[in-house]
Amino acid sequence: MYDGSITDLKPPSGTRPSDLSSGDLGVVFDKNRRFVAIGLYDPDSPIRLRILHQGSPLTIDGAFWRDRLATALERRQPLLADGQHTGWRWVSGENDQLPGLVLDCYDRTLVVKLDAGAWLPHLDPLLSEAVALRDVDTIVLRLSRTVSVLAFGAGSLSDGDILAGAAPAAVTDFRENGLALTADVVQGQKTGYFLDQRANRRRVGELSAGHDVLDMFSCTGGFTVAALAKGARSVHAVDRSPHAIEAVRRHAGLLDAKGSLTTSVNDAFAELEQLNAAGRSFGVVVVDPPSFATSAKDVAGARKAYRRLTELAVPLVAPGGWLVQASCTARVSADDFVDGVLAEIRLAARAILDDELTGHDVDHPVGFPEGAYLKCLFARLA
Repeated sequence: MYDGSITDLKPPSGTRPSDLSSGDLGVVFDKNRRFVAIGLYDPDSPIRLRILHQGSPLTIDGAFWRDRLATALERRQPLLADGQHTGWRWVSGENDQLPGLVLDCYDRTLVVKLDAGAWLPHLDPLLSEAVALRDVDTIVLRLSRTVSVLAFGAGSLSDGDILAGAAPAAVTDFRENGLALTADVVQGQKTGYFLDQRANRRRVGELSAGHDVLDMFSCTGGFTVAALAKGARSVHAVDRSPHAIEAVRRHAGLLDAKGSLTTSVNDAFAELEQLNAAGRSFGVVVVDPPSFATSAKDVAGARKAYRRLTELAVPLVAPGGWLVQASCTARVSADDFVDGVLAEIRLAARAILDDELTGHDVDHPVGFPEGAYLKCLFARLA
């Protein structure tokens, strides 16, 4: 609930609004004083109340946290059943009715990511219920930039703190689609790895056998590893971060693959222009950039950037090959993203033999429209 939608704020009897603290429970009533919802008060965010429950009155206690965590865990069982994935998302914020909270598991390491300071007072009871449901050796705390400032100011917690167990090694081992990978759970982006593209990486692997593959915005190499493991002839991985490219090489080194790997530390747009100038061609071209719009004013620029990426990527796709282009920008709709990509393909006079839009894997459920942030378009070009 955003601050502008609150018409009246009444603290408990005998207190003042200034006495309220981040993480206090707030009850929402309608104009007839009927219960509507309950959530976590977050005075340091435009989202003033993080809604936990709607409908009839309910107590927020250990049993409530246990029920929410158990429900989320049950939703992930299809993913965990075959033992091929030891890196997975247990809680995905609002999509699991725990807004501002992410829990990611990397084998027996649990990473807690807070995007709302209102969760800080509730960490102990929440994590007590989590470890009762699933055995973990180590718990790592990751904080968004805003929450990190709040926690540091309170003199309590910092990003990367170890909440339980021993400090993990420099990287934490886990498996995705049966393949060995690592995550820097203490200092890496988000919780150390981007788990949401798991199913799309598996499909890219299936498409890559016998082909040369281009992996743009490779990050730590999820698509690269999937392609090499399934028999790609070669992969060229590109990212502007030297640390990410170092991880790509490390992960490729864990494979017993025959295909070759080349890497480039470069701006993606510049690299695509250089590859075009060199007349390169690939059977699979993956373009998976970070979010291009963090606010409404960035949306027009994000749409333009996606179209420019498509314009540069299409000439690199060999006849009969695949363009795999993704967007994790929640503010750009699936329709806008797909329409822009397809328009650029047609402008390049390339016929589309097949196309499909995919999204999140099962551990990233979509519980509300805005939660469907990930779009991944597979387009086979003549």
